[in-house]
Amino acid sequence: MVMKVKKNIYIITLILVILDQVVKRIIINSFSLLEVKEIIPDFFYFTYVENTGAAWSILEDSTFFLTIISAICLIILNRYLMKKTTFSRLEEWYYGLIMGGILGNFIDRVVRDGVVDYIGFQFGNYPFPIFNIADMAIVIGVGLVLLEMIKGDNDDRDRSKKERDKIRSVSKRRARN
Repeated sequence: MVMKVKKNIYIITLILVILDQVVKRIIINSFSLLEVKEIIPDFFYFTYVENTGAAWSILEDSTFFLTIISAICLIILNRYLMKKTTFSRLEEWYYGLIMGGILGNFIDRVVRDGVVDYIGFQFGNYPFPIFNIADMAIVIGVGLVLLEMIKGDNDDRDRSKKERDKIRSVSKRRARN
């Protein structure tokens, strides 16, 4: 069961990387650099940009640094997965999404010296930073981690309350005897 669960994480990672790389290849072959095709006028569009930084182009022209950081993150995540023995279904998904997203952008940095981004939104006069499937996977994966942490805090509080109630009930019974 443990290996099957780890296998599920790697399958999610692999499917995501393949999807990410195939879509990026389609964009590269279908668009000129900086070409824009509106899908929903003044709101949603596809384009082709090469990002040498991270999200919102922070650390622009830091491809080497970001490649090293990505490699370190992948090594740490993989080592953690090798040591951990059980995973919930939610953990399978968020580890797979995060690893797949990091790996998809890592491949771009190694092969293309920058990340291919292509999904764009315009909110009034604000153009949201252009992103890709790998970016979405990382954001969704981290969001699921945060959701689980919040839920876990509530579960811990509920468990602690139940344990305190149980201790009180045992103490009351002993006090009566």
